Amino acid sequence: MESRKWVLFDIGGVLEVVDDDAWGTTFRARWQELSGFSLEEYRARLTAAELPDISRHPGIRADYWARIGQALEKDSSFAEAMEAEMWDEYCGRLNSELFEYASALRSRAGVAILSNSVDGARSEEERRFGFSAVFDPILYSHETGLLKPEPEAYENALEWMGADAEDVFFIDDHEICGEGAHAVGMNAIVHRDNPTTIEAIEEFLRRTDRAEPPSFPVGSAQKIVAPFRPAVQLPADPNRPNRRRALTAGCGSL
Repeated sequence: MESRKWVLFDIGGVLEVVDDDAWGTTFRARWQELSGFSLEEYRARLTAAELPDISRHPGIRADYWARIGQALEKDSSFAEAMEAEMWDEYCGRLNSELFEYASALRSRAGVAILSNSVDGARSEEERRFGFSAVFDPILYSHETGLLKPEPEAYENALEWMGADAEDVFFIDDHEICGEGAHAVGMNAIVHRDNPTTIEAIEEFLRRTDRAEPPSFPVGSAQKIVAPFRPAVQLPADPNRPNRRRALTAGCGSL
């Protein structure tokens, strides 16, 4: 009997239409201005606040935002408004075409999520988009403690799915995360547009011989990575693919 195939989705930039690499700059600039502090003072205050790492730990969301309010000498309404705007930017809007396609896939393959996240993402994204009606399992870094492209993040996903790596097709909008999936043996594509991603998934599902190499075009704008991931406290590395970096932009820990 042929083993079950799985399609594993990232969220930001894939299931959600959001520019992970751009919104944080605007968000930071707006709230730095509203704080009344210079950029240097804003950064210094948030760094000194020693904000907890909410990309690898659950249950610390309230403390995180309370510390921001205290660091900026603002009342709770300021931090609440800041957080509310952050979630609107963070979640963007649903990629309805890809979401509906994933829903229709369930009779042919397992569909799951692997996301670098921050504490609160599950409830916010579920409230807005109802991911749990389609995807199972849904793996968030703030709950697992594992961030892409760490190998353990993908290995944990394989365990939850009960799948072999070669039976999984992973979609992410950052090449380094696709490479992380490839490193553990998964098939992967760097998402650029819905038609290309859907076509690649369909080809993956049509393969009946597990040893047969895919015919995906490698090196195009819609790069395929195929066998042949969280911290509001994030590393300062600007090349790390993570929409959550927006929460830390400008201070190294927010």
